[in-house]
Amino acid sequence: MTKSSAVTSQPSLYLFLLLLLPLQAQSSDDLIDTVCKQTPFCDLCEACLRPLTPSPSDPKSLASAMANVVLGNMTDTLSYIQSLIRHSNDPAAERALAQCAELYRPVVRFNIPQAIEAMQRGEFGFALYVLGDAEKQTDSCQKRINSTMADDESSVALTTRNQLVKNLCDVAISVIKSLMNSS
Repeated sequence: MTKSSAVTSQPSLYLFLLLLLPLQAQSSDDLIDTVCKQTPFCDLCEACLRPLTPSPSDPKSLASAMANVVLGNMTDTLSYIQSLIRHSNDPAAERALAQCAELYRPVVRFNIPQAIEAMQRGEFGFALYVLGDAEKQTDSCQKRINSTMADDESSVALTTRNQLVKNLCDVAISVIKSLMNSS
């Protein structure tokens, strides 16, 4: 009898654990809903956070995840800018792009990675400052592009990328502020 109860209790334990998995996913979904509704771009926030595996399960991991999304997009945008520089035949456009690259480079290589580390230590004020600065660098890049490049395909694509980075920064800042307010 003891042997059979041990055999049935283990599958029961597995069944119990399987039943708990949707509850854990639901709670992280609720957290994402709650936090993203407090951001200026709720749909963008949800689109960034829902696909993550494992799903961020606490506000601190949500904030770090958003900062990582910003970092990834800024890195991609910097690569795009560098590609445009390599293929540019217009000296004025090349200068504007090089200035954009100089604005993005320290943010991508140093500032945002340091902000992510700071958040892991609970230093959210520094992360807010860095993400706000990243947004300003994106704006500065866009002003240079607007003043020197025609509305060709590459400048339109860069404008779209800069706007996405700016919106992601806004979302990340909102997520961090909501984290700070809930603490």
